[in-house]
Parts: sequence; C-alpha cells; structure tokens
Amino acid sequence: MKDLKLINLKSHDCHTLMQQLLPVAIRGVLPKEVRNTIIRLCYFFNSICSKIIDPSKLQQLQDEVVVTLCLLEKYFPPAFFDVMVHLTVHLPREIKFCGLVWLRWMYSMERYMKILKMYVRNRHRPEGCIIECYIVEEAVEFCSEYLANARTIGVPKGIEERIESRSGFKVIPTDYKTLCEAHYYVLQNTTVVDPYMSKNEKLLQAEHKRSFSSWFKRKIETELARPENTISQQIRWLAHEPKREVLSYSGYGIGGYYYNTSDHDSRSTTQNSGVMVEAESLHMSTTKDKNPIYANML
Repeated sequence: MKDLKLINLKSHDCHTLMQQLLPVAIRGVLPKEVRNTIIRLCYFFNSICSKIIDPSKLQQLQDEVVVTLCLLEKYFPPAFFDVMVHLTVHLPREIKFCGLVWLRWMYSMERYMKILKMYVRNRHRPEGCIIECYIVEEAVEFCSEYLANARTIGVPKGIEERIESRSGFKVIPTDYKTLCEAHYYVLQNTTVVDPYMSKNEKLLQAEHKRSFSSWFKRKIETELARPENTISQQIRWLAHEPKREVLSYSGYGIGGYYYNTSDHDSRSTTQNSGVMVEAESLHMSTTKDKNPIYANML
C-alpha cells in the first residue's frame, strides 16, 4: 500500500476489479472519452460473465465490443494491442456456440491446483507426492463416511448427542387459571382459529380470555357431531384443554445451538442470549376496559 500497487492478484481478482471496481475508480480521473471507452469494456465483460444471458442480445454485444475496440485503437497506443485484446471480439460468438462463460472458466481448477501443490513434499518427485497424498485423502474420507454412524470409544459425544440423551426435566403442576391463560394464548396466535375468534368477538371484548377456551371447545364438539364436517385434526387437538402437568426442561437444542434457562446460566461461566418471540396479544388497561387493543409483545 505504500507504493500504491496491487500485487499477488489471481485471475479472478483481476476480473472482479475490472468488472466492478474499475468503472467507479476512474470516475473523475481520466478524460471523458477515455473513461467512457474503458467503462464500455468493463460493462461488456460484466455482461458476458453474468449467470443469465438473453441469446437475442448476443449480436448486440458483438456490435458493442467491435465499437469499443475501435475506440480503444483511437485513444490508446499500438503497443497496448496484442492477441488477447483482439480475442474479445470472438467472445459473444463463443457464448453462442459453447454456452455461458461461468460454466466453462477455470477458476475452480486453479484453486484445486493450489491444493495439489500443497501435497508436494519431495520436489524431485512431485507427481508421486501428489498421487500418494490424494490416495490417503480419499481413504480417510471413505472411512469417515463409512464410520459416520458408528459408536466411538473414548471420544466425547457431540452436542447433538448430549442434547438427545439429556433427561433433566421435572413435572410442574399448574393451577387452572394459568392453564387457561396459556391455552388462550396458543389459540389466539394460531391462524386456523381466527374464524372462531371473529365469531366470538363480542364475548372476547366482554370477558376477555376467561371463557373463550371453553366456548371454543363446545363449538368444536357441536360441529363434530354433524355427519359432514370439515374440522381439521389441528383444530381438534387445539379444542382440547392441555394437561395439568407441565414438563419443565433446563435447556433445549435447536439448529445446532443449545439454550439453557436463566437459573442454569447463572451457574455457568458462559452465558447464552436466550430466545425472544414476538406475538400479537389482546391488551386491556383494566378488567372494566371496554376498548381492548391488539398489540405486539415480546
């Protein structure tokens, strides 16, 4: 950076600089005619390297690159032009015959060549080193996949296995009021229960969450008594009241992460951020509030 030079760039780095950064970097630096010519060339490479190309626009790209090369000949000296600059004329025709550029470029092969070079330990026999290391790597990968489901001896279990084998839960009895509040909360935040919520809107405003669960249960039982009913299995399960016994766990695992309760975290050296859920709930200022509102809560 002291000499204002970019070194050790790979071919993909040069493509990225030319397609994305160079048009922005030369704004206000070069004369307008030269700047526009370089930007035209950058946009051309950006277009042919895109993942989707309209075949009807290939001829337009062909015409534009011809004009761009003519402008380059106008503003740049003859020493600038070599066979690589001339090959840009044939790129749209090559796409028409061979397909998209990003499906044929050699960046992945160049990266893999770096991996093969790292296998070399004896510079007098590089081919043998590459072959031996490649065979060893293939054998190790095969064994690891073959023994993926095997039970290891002397190796600690992963976090997923520890979570599945954990049985640290306890049964907490709950009172009927708390049970009804939890049941009402589940019903209120379930989409399939919304039609029944609208039917019982006046009752909700008058008695709030005290009687909706029982009314909902009687309503579903009445509809199930009909021979032809369309009550889903989810609605049937929601209509039943939950059990009085609640299983309380000290933690659970989801998405590869393990979450603990606050009591468990207070005794640990590492803390967890916990879980936050945003839901909509009916709020009332007092028990005599005649205008309850729906608002989000955490």
